[in-house]
Amino acid sequence: MNRIAVLAVGHASVDLYQGAVPALVPFLVAERGYGYVAASGIVLAATLLSSIVQPVFGALTDRWRMPWLIPVSMTTAGLGVALSGVGSAYLATWLAVALSGLGVAAYHPESARLARIASEGSHVRMSWFSLGGTLGFATAPLLVTPLLSVTGVGGSPYLVVPALLGALVTVLVIRSVRAGTGGGQAAATVSGRDDWPAFLRLTLVIVSRSIAYVGLSAFVALYMGGGLAGGLALFVLFGGGAVGTVLGGRLAARFGRIRTMRAAYLASIAAIAGVPLAPGWWACLFIALSSMALYAPFSLHVTLGQDFLPNRIGTASGVTLGLAVSAGGLASPLIGALAEATTLRLALGTLVAFATLSWLLSRTLQEPTLNLRAENVQDRPEPPGPR
Repeated sequence: MNRIAVLAVGHASVDLYQGAVPALVPFLVAERGYGYVAASGIVLAATLLSSIVQPVFGALTDRWRMPWLIPVSMTTAGLGVALSGVGSAYLATWLAVALSGLGVAAYHPESARLARIASEGSHVRMSWFSLGGTLGFATAPLLVTPLLSVTGVGGSPYLVVPALLGALVTVLVIRSVRAGTGGGQAAATVSGRDDWPAFLRLTLVIVSRSIAYVGLSAFVALYMGGGLAGGLALFVLFGGGAVGTVLGGRLAARFGRIRTMRAAYLASIAAIAGVPLAPGWWACLFIALSSMALYAPFSLHVTLGQDFLPNRIGTASGVTLGLAVSAGGLASPLIGALAEATTLRLALGTLVAFATLSWLLSRTLQEPTLNLRAENVQDRPEPPGPR
């Protein structure tokens, strides 16, 4: 089976646990009587810790080869969510969810480096790797909600299964990539000076995009009236993201990453503006277009970040993948407060400002100039640890 396809499956099994936490919260509220503050604390346990430690793991993978970290982190992400419903104490649940966030954070930097090697520089292949994470996040409620509806939160241990299966198939790819690039064979990598100013501008692009997308995903179901209509709106949002991820990779292969990114963010401005302005079900059309436009640059962020920091691939991967979810999650309470103070329509309208900021910042970026070189992947030392 294609190595990128298998890595995408592994990516899906990890990011499933990012989507599992919000799906778990309603059951914790119903069975344990958590209030809004306690419920938001559970979500922040995963989001905040993941955003803090992900760059740390990126720096570690820049210094040492740590392929064993990928299956270990995948298992940790699943184990944390699995333990979240076991104990009744709030602190135990909070720590379990934080453990899952730690696993998610540890997974992305090294896996993105591995995907870069396996993709052989193809933007389309990297978009398939990113698509795996998008689908994992989107399908989490489809797994968590039916299961816990039958078992209650006490059935959370069953949720470790996707992590174990994902880790198993990913180990096979790790061995394949190491066999193909080790033993004197070289992997094509890039060399050059790290461009920190450009990387920081790209980071601001990602943060602004994250606020716009997470703001939509947090409140668009309520805006459409909740219930079946709200569920349909979320399905359209997640489906559009999957289409946009693949489309972005194909457009970048033809027109270049920066041009594709600028065009996507320009389109997102009009699409997001249409969500609160369109009448009735026409809003779903703009929800789909918004998601496609915001997700088209998703995989491009990762490869651009790696090319802006060619000597710190792990750090770049940790930031570009970590901030994609965490930054928007931290800002969503502010958007909710604005909705309570004014109207939800107005709060959704403010997301246009963040899409506009992403577009303006993307206009300051240029395609990095890189030199291909042959680097044996065993050049970096491997610290003691599981093999």
